[in-house]
Parts: sequence; structure tokens; C-alpha cells
Amino acid sequence: MSWIEKISQTVSEAVTGFLGPIANFLEGYVWDWPPQAPLLAIVLLGTGLFVTLRLGFVQVRGFRHAVAIASGRYDDPEDEGDLKHYQALTTALSATVGIGNIAGVAIAIRLGGPGALFWMWVTAFFGMALKYVECTLALRYRSVHEDGSVSGGPMYYIELGLGKSWKWMAVAFASFAVICSFGSGNMNQSNTMADAMHAHFGIHPIWTALVGAILVGMVIIGGIRRIGKVTAVLAPSMALLYVGGALVVMAMNISQLPQIFGLIISQAFAPTSLVGGAAGSFLMTLMWGVRRGLFSNEAGQGSAPIAHATAKTTEPVREGLVASLGPFIDTLVICSMTGFVILVSGAYKDKLDQRMGLGEVTAVVGQAPTDADLGRLWSEREAQGEGLGTFDVLDGRPQGGGFVTLNAVIEEPRILDTDGRPWSGSLSVASDGSLAVVGSGGAALDSLALEGKALLTGAPMTAHGFSKALPGTGGDLIVTLAVLLFAISTAISWSYYGDRATEYLVGPRWVPVYRWVYVGFFFLGAILPLSAVWTFGDVALGLMSFPNLLALIMLSGATAAMSREYFSREHKPFK
Repeated sequence: MSWIEKISQTVSEAVTGFLGPIANFLEGYVWDWPPQAPLLAIVLLGTGLFVTLRLGFVQVRGFRHAVAIASGRYDDPEDEGDLKHYQALTTALSATVGIGNIAGVAIAIRLGGPGALFWMWVTAFFGMALKYVECTLALRYRSVHEDGSVSGGPMYYIELGLGKSWKWMAVAFASFAVICSFGSGNMNQSNTMADAMHAHFGIHPIWTALVGAILVGMVIIGGIRRIGKVTAVLAPSMALLYVGGALVVMAMNISQLPQIFGLIISQAFAPTSLVGGAAGSFLMTLMWGVRRGLFSNEAGQGSAPIAHATAKTTEPVREGLVASLGPFIDTLVICSMTGFVILVSGAYKDKLDQRMGLGEVTAVVGQAPTDADLGRLWSEREAQGEGLGTFDVLDGRPQGGGFVTLNAVIEEPRILDTDGRPWSGSLSVASDGSLAVVGSGGAALDSLALEGKALLTGAPMTAHGFSKALPGTGGDLIVTLAVLLFAISTAISWSYYGDRATEYLVGPRWVPVYRWVYVGFFFLGAILPLSAVWTFGDVALGLMSFPNLLALIMLSGATAAMSREYFSREHKPFK
């Protein structure tokens, strides 16, 4: 290990040790409270249903007109704004069509089972209406500067639409947006990119972090116009590459489509205990579907309105319709394709050779535990309380113990020392399944590595699905290249969301500072553990959504009035 790799490991451990406990604590309240009916899922789906009914299913009746607008037929070059309708859509899509479509779907299926994909669809359908409302409002209440550039988004329509007495909520949203830009829009992207590069090419994450941070910095320092030009090329390129590969898989397995859809629907309402899946929990399936759906299409989160507010148009409803296409493209099309590849290939059930740290796994005491034993072992753990005991490791092989990750037992486990040789010693298991070396054991716990056959998740699971479905064609390379394009384009677009929120909070002088800090977080995300990065991103995403969803409900009357007025007129294409 080189000196720079040692430094990255030290930084990773220090940051994880500080942020990890905080993020895990907040996650329980943002996403899992109350346990019987998590509030965020109810608010998100409830708001989506409310605006869908109030606006007469605008996402359905306005779909055809939205496509025509996005094609450029209604573009007027004299209108105020920074980007054409198409550029505004691709900038927003570059932020939404990203790692959530590759890694997010895999995580949803891994932790929520195949039925989680159904709840992603539900989130997307209602999300189309949410995107319509928030982006219509973003155009209506945007701020046009003296140089002709614009700023907009939830912080502006909260303050200007609801009045000065609600500015505290606008400030809260903008603050959460800045935090979220460092998480779900930034570190999550670089983390998955580094993971894919390491898995496919064996490149250490720190080198991916350095190159990626430089590329992102070169674009975002140029501002929204440069971002718009780059994303107008990246968005269709990455979609063609990834969707093209998925369509080939679907065509080769078209006879299995009905069976896959049946599996998704049945597991959505009555999930069964699957390997590493939802373990038969309806709430788990629902929450992971909603959670990853929101991460993927960002509907109701309030991020996309910041990009759509820059559109060159004087018709707020027009840009709202364009924005409603986002969740359709992102989740109902691209995420569905990812899910189909994973399910038809059976990649979500496969265990492959992997290497991980002992701090990333849960330990159990028992002779060669199997997946079927886990329910009993968890019950015994709760009954035992403080500690579960100890077991020996002889020449790397555990004697009377085992390891679990992603709700499944790691098969053929081997513990190795820093030189890659089989380790011998004793391990104690705490009540939460964490490990400690008994005595010196010849090594510290964090210097030991665990190898064995384990379930995949995230981008590696999706890559494995493509590789199985397209044997001998380098299907996993499609995913790796898509991850690179998705991660870079998403990080580029999300930087704009964060710098608009920064401008709102502290003024334009601090925007350059924000951009450099943003590049630093992109680097940091690539070297941190996956679980810590995604938990931080999810917490920030949830906190950002609450004030925006409340504002959408309170301003739904204004949106309904604008919609009635717009659809009552005849609209002729500009060209």
C-alpha cells in the first residue's frame, strides 16, 4: 500500500468514525419513524396523490404536449432565462438519471426484495405530478438578475409564494439542499464510481477520486451555461449506452417478461423471505421502494426546480410539463430496465467471491450457519443480551462461528492478515454482532480482511446481472462505463443546485468557495465506505423533502389556477 493510499485509509476511518454514528441516528428518525408507518413515505405518497387528484391527472393528460415542448417546438430565443427547454430537462435529468438507476435499484431489490420495484413505479407516477407542481412554481417565482441570469427553486417559491413569514422554511430548505448536494448528488456518485472502477479494473479508489474531482471541477467552475452544454451531450449519450444494453437483454428474454412482472407485483404486497431480501416485511419493501425511488427521480425533493427555473420561457406551466417527463424517463423506463436485468439474470440471488473488512460484517456464533438459520440466530441474540461469546479462527477458517452481510451468510469465509496469509486467533462477538480480537491475536481487528462468497449490492450487482445476461460480450463493461458517465453528469448538475442554495443563503460571493468545497467532497466520497456515504445522502435527501412537500400542498391552489388558465388557451408552436 502506497503512502497516499495509507493517507486515504486514515482519512476514511476518521470521517466515518465521526459522521457514521450521527447519520445512523438521524436515519432512524427521517426514514423509519414511526416504525409502523414511516412519516416520510406517507407524506411523499400522500402529497403525490393529492396533487394528482387536484390537477386532474396532469401527468397523463399533459404528456403528449410535454413531449412537444421538450422537442423545441415552442422555444422562443427572446424569452428570459439561461437554458432552452431541452437543456433544462437534460440538466435536471443528468442530476436524476444517475447512480440511483444503477446502484439504487440494486439496493432496493437487495434490501426490499423484487416488490420494491413496484413501489418505485408508484413513487414515479405520483412524482410526475410533483415535478409538474414544483417546476411550475419555480418558473412563476424565479428571480431574474440584472445580467439576465436567473435563480429559482423551492427557497424562492416558499418565500415569495407563501410570504416573508415563511422565510424560515425557505432558509431551512436551502440549508438542507447544500448538505444534500454534498451527499446524494455528490459523494454517493463518486463512491459508486470508485467502487465500479475498483471492481472492474482494480483501480484504487483514491486515483478515481483524484481524476473524477478534477473533471467535475473543470466543468462546474464555468457555471450553469457550461453545465448545460456538457449535460446536453452527456445525458443522451449515457442513456443510449445503458438503455441500449438493457433493451438487448429484454429482447433476448422477452418470453420471461410476464413472469418477472408477476414476481414484482406479488412481492410488492406479500413479500416472502428471499435471500438477502425483504424477509417477508411489507413495510421494508414499501420503504426501500419509496426511498430508492425518491433518490432516483428526486420528485418532491425540490432539487430539479432549481435547474428548470433557468428555462427560457415565460410560461411556467410549459416548463412544469417538461419537468413531469423526468420521473417517467428516469424511473418508469430506465430503473425498470435495470430491475428487469437483475431479476431475469438472477443476479440478486448469487453469491460471489468478495473481500471486505471485518467491521463491515455481522458475526454469529454457531457451527457453519446457513441462511436458513438466521431467523433463529437473531432470536437467540436478542435473548442473550450483552454478548454472544467467542470463537476461534484456525488457519483463516472460523471454528464455531460465521459472518453475515446483507441478511445472508458469507459462505467459505477466510480471514487474512495484512500480508494476505491465513490468520489464526480468537474473536469475541458482541450483542450487536460486532467483533473484537481476543488478546493480541497477532493483529488489530482493522488490519484483518475477510474473503468469502457473499451477495452483491449496488453497481456490482447490476454489472453482474448484465454480465450474466450478455455472456461473452462484456456486459459488465456497459455498466462500468454508464456508472462513469452517470456519476460525473449527476455531480456536475447537483453542484448547480448547491450553489443556487448557497447564493440564496449567503450571497453570490460565497458561490466560488462552495464549488471548491463541493469538489473536495466528491474526492472524499470516493474513499469512504459505501454504507456511510449512502446513509448520509439518504438523511440529507429526506430532510430536504419535508419543507418542499409542505410548500407544494400550500401552493397547490396557485398551481391549479395557472394550469386552468394555460390549458384554456390555444398554443401554437413557435417554429
